Amino acid sequence: MSETIQGAGGHEPYGERLARAIGQRGPLCVGIDAHPAIMDAWGLPQTPAGLLRLSMTVIEAAESRVSAVKPQVAWYEAHGSSGMAVLEQTLEAAREAGLLSIADAKRGDIGSTMEAYAQTWLSDGSALAADAVTLSPYLGAGSLAPAFELAEATGRGTYVLALTSNREGASVQHVGGRESVASGVVKAVEARNSHASRATRTDSDQIVINPHGLVVGATVGSSPQAVGVDLADFSGSVLAPGYGAQGATAEMLGSVFGHVRGRVLVNSARGILREGPGLGQLRRAMDSATRELEPFLAVA
Repeated sequence: MSETIQGAGGHEPYGERLARAIGQRGPLCVGIDAHPAIMDAWGLPQTPAGLLRLSMTVIEAAESRVSAVKPQVAWYEAHGSSGMAVLEQTLEAAREAGLLSIADAKRGDIGSTMEAYAQTWLSDGSALAADAVTLSPYLGAGSLAPAFELAEATGRGTYVLALTSNREGASVQHVGGRESVASGVVKAVEARNSHASRATRTDSDQIVINPHGLVVGATVGSSPQAVGVDLADFSGSVLAPGYGAQGATAEMLGSVFGHVRGRVLVNSARGILREGPGLGQLRRAMDSATRELEPFLAVA
């Protein structure tokens, strides 16, 4: 069994914990995505009780096998206060299992409202605090400063939407060609990383992972080059959703993210969850995905 990955409460920088997790367990992040089709396939009711069962089963299967889990916050919010209570339990269970947690909340706002979102997802005193949270930069990347600052102060991380794999995203993110909106987001996040107080290295002192990362879809293909995004010089981590059910293969991931190996988390939700609900089946699916990814994204 691999070493437990310390949670954020110890204030060890997120990048350091992430680098250790990827080094020990590989780049797989399992999405906890309570899509109605998954719930039905598992024979679970679309209720808070069913949501809790799904969440706890995924975490039990993932323990000691993968680097992180990513609860899709919208499915918890859909159940109101009871669903958010389940999310609190889910994040706590991930901590106890030694798994890094990424709250996929995609928050973005300005001023005091952004400060409130930051407190919710990144402060030590919040029951909803995760190891990292996804953020939307489309009110201006500078509007995310409260989240950046709090993440740095508490040893947590952020993932900013940069180049997503949904077709609609191109209408905003690709605008400007090689001086695109997406490239501007990447530059803004890297500028924040350059001023972060907790730039970290792995024990081997080879890989630097700063606290603020990017969301870049696993199915983007050659889009990064076309819109002026060069991940080779980016010092944070990259969260890459879309592996498995959304069509991205390990070979595709290797071609897009091979030059940031050791700093990429590959998310698979339905591709793993459709193998459930049995623990053994889920574990085999996770192990199979990790083996498939290893030749392309393993730390050199």
